[in-house]
Amino acid sequence: MPFDDRAFRKALGCFASGVTVITTLDAAQRPVGVTVSAFSSLSLDPPMVLFCLGKSTSNLEAFRQGPVSISILAEGQQDLSIRFASRGVDKFAGLEMDTAPGGVPAPKDVLARLDCVITQTIEGGDHLIVLCAVEDLITRTGGQPLVYFRGSYTQVGVLPV
Repeated sequence: MPFDDRAFRKALGCFASGVTVITTLDAAQRPVGVTVSAFSSLSLDPPMVLFCLGKSTSNLEAFRQGPVSISILAEGQQDLSIRFASRGVDKFAGLEMDTAPGGVPAPKDVLARLDCVITQTIEGGDHLIVLCAVEDLITRTGGQPLVYFRGSYTQVGVLPV
């Protein structure tokens, strides 16, 4: 049975996902970042993760090379998610950031941060799939994840109908 783009998006929106901010440096060593919910663990041995970026993502080339810092956002960090999802703004202006390995800026007070090197990129439809080896990590004790479900932010255990 055929379906349209809207029906496909609606179906995919039924999959609740965590929210990450991925940061790196561009060729001129300027910080760039983007909000990503298409993120997944890939391997425990060796430790690897993957994320997907639309091919129209600003500064896409910077995310092909890395290093990258993947910040898993905590409940209450919707503003940070929205900021890094926005286009045409200085996403780093006024933010106090940590410095990850390689000089990559990373948001503070996140649930976890994975510092990675990119091992491979794969073209996948209208997205780029980025495979990363995790070289270092930090985690915060306590806290709940920021969750995205059916087009809006929600809390664990409080999923909208």
